[in-house]
Amino acid sequence: MSDFTWLLARNRNYRYTWMGQIVSEIGDHFNNVAVLSLAVEMTHSGAVIAALMLSRAIPSVLAGPLAGVALDRFDRRKIMIASDLSRGFIALGFILAISHKQIWLLYVLSALLMLASPFFTSGRSSILPSIASEEELHTANSLTQTTGWMTLAVGAFFGGTTAARFGYELAFVFNSLSFFFSAYCIANLRSVSGHFRGTDTSLNETKVARPWKEYREGLAYMASSPLILGIGLISVGWASGGGAAQVLFTLFSELVFKRGAQGLGELWSVAGVGLLIGGVVGNWLGKRIGFEAYKRTVFFCYLLHGGAYVVFSQMSHWAWALCFMGLSRAAVAVSSVLNWSNLLRHVENRFRGRVFSTIETMNWSTMMLSMLAAGTASQHFSIRAIGAASGILSSSTAIFWGWANWSGKLPEPALAEDETAVEIHGDPTG
Repeated sequence: MSDFTWLLARNRNYRYTWMGQIVSEIGDHFNNVAVLSLAVEMTHSGAVIAALMLSRAIPSVLAGPLAGVALDRFDRRKIMIASDLSRGFIALGFILAISHKQIWLLYVLSALLMLASPFFTSGRSSILPSIASEEELHTANSLTQTTGWMTLAVGAFFGGTTAARFGYELAFVFNSLSFFFSAYCIANLRSVSGHFRGTDTSLNETKVARPWKEYREGLAYMASSPLILGIGLISVGWASGGGAAQVLFTLFSELVFKRGAQGLGELWSVAGVGLLIGGVVGNWLGKRIGFEAYKRTVFFCYLLHGGAYVVFSQMSHWAWALCFMGLSRAAVAVSSVLNWSNLLRHVENRFRGRVFSTIETMNWSTMMLSMLAAGTASQHFSIRAIGAASGILSSSTAIFWGWANWSGKLPEPALAEDETAVEIHGDPTG
């Protein structure tokens, strides 16, 4: 963990980004657990869970391309702040769903929340190579992802406990406040150039805005790099089963193991612990293995991830089910850290918004179809059978990646250079 503490002590901009991430993501998981548990409590329907997931996925898919273009044309910090502030007000609206007992409010508010989300999440990925030096970048990526998984463990557990013991209102209020705190942290980022745009070209210097043309340029850039395209495609392979897994978490907790909101919190928490362990392992590995070993590691991690999820889906004992869930998530975390570090190193600054938002859009699009299939299947097949199919689909991405690697189709591209001058360090106490 010394790499992480060294980075936080040394890098002021990253420290503020990290603090905002911790609070806002814990708030996100408070919201997730509360919304899903409230929906099951109101309807007792797996199809409603799938519909809720879709109400979050569809807006994110629609907003992704626009977010990518905006992040490459305008100041990324300002866009991220606007996203946080809007989500802070939207999060308060969930309290209305409790008092009015209207499921449609959960759909609408979830959609609005996720409509604003890609402008922040893709923005954070886009600015990371600008606020971390080349030697810090892998550690910064590892810490960002590991923190996300740590907040999953903490936020899911306490979110479930809070909802079960104190009601849903407190979870929604905390979620709202967390977005406002994140906006404050991002507002404290500092740049020598005075901005966080993808290039030094301002909107005034580019007279005509052509979002679709600019987005297609981003797609062409991705297609020109086999590695970048390959990482995007294996995320699609994972999402083919991963979307169903999101629906199944609630169904396994509520209907198979009958653990309620507390069990849902425990399941998400163990998943977060597994991801946390995998993130630490991924950080350690990323500094010790070369490019060829990295590609082989990704292949084996995807096989282990899907296989462990299949075993989880068949367990009858809660403790063993949690154990295999943790193993599954640890494996996918290792590959995620390694893949994302390679993206951050190789994607050019002027394309980062579009590349990261496109991968996020591809992910959500596939997850949306997977969630729809899982929700529909839950009305006709056993939840355990659907879980096994989900694990097999997630592992299938290893086949594509392994074939591309061993046939020589994934050469290492040149490293990208950052075009913007950003204050990476600064007073460690500032």
